[in-house]
Amino acid sequence: MEGSREPLLDAKDKVTNQLVDFQWKLGMAVSSDSCRSLKYPYVAVMLKVADHSGQVKTRSFEMTIPQFQNFYRQFKEIAAIIETV
Repeated sequence: MEGSREPLLDAKDKVTNQLVDFQWKLGMAVSSDSCRSLKYPYVAVMLKVADHSGQVKTRSFEMTIPQFQNFYRQFKEIAAIIETV
């Protein structure tokens, strides 16, 4: 069967993790130990994800505004695809 590939994810496959909560806040970095004046905005994101056993884990990270805008755009695209399934 050269040239044919199995799909990576079949619609019948079970999802093992579930997004439980999504929080974000806008912040402004104004200074640091090495720089007196930064003045750049960022978005702090906190995700709560439940695994297959129901245990909830929290993940947090920061993004620049353009990174967050791209992240948001990708989430919208995923939501549109999920609605068609």
